Amino acid sequence: NFITNDTRYAGAPIMLAQQNFGCGSSREHAVWAIEDMGVTAIIAPSFGDIFRTNCSKVGLVTVALPQDDINFLMARCEELPSTQIQVNVETQTVSVMGTDWRRSFVIDPFVKHRLLNGLDDIGLTLHHTDDIDTFEETRSALKPTTVAAFANTLKMP
Repeated sequence: NFITNDTRYAGAPIMLAQQNFGCGSSREHAVWAIEDMGVTAIIAPSFGDIFRTNCSKVGLVTVALPQDDINFLMARCEELPSTQIQVNVETQTVSVMGTDWRRSFVIDPFVKHRLLNGLDDIGLTLHHTDDIDTFEETRSALKPTTVAAFANTLKMP
């Protein structure tokens, strides 16, 4: 009876969930498991904070909508499993295709930037390679050391 085993929803890229989804799932593996199922977005009334952060780091979109909207979407998908839901990060909207139903959602501007540009933590870091190289080149001069002061006092046999 587990919903992800229901063949009517096989391959669905959007997961509908309930309040505080992902609470207690602070490890990345929880997000990876959902991502491995082919899910690209989760729509729920609220999310566990760490879970939501982990989702944004791997490019999994989390959309918080009011409970009434979640209830509508779940009922619609139960009644008509072929329902197509679209999440548009750029316009920050969720739509039910073939209907006038459309809702806007809030997304952190930095998370939106990451999602729209396909950036993970490594991708973000690589945007700063010139700064990193400069830091590495000048780091020795900035790093406090006592080696030079004691270099002549150490006698090796």
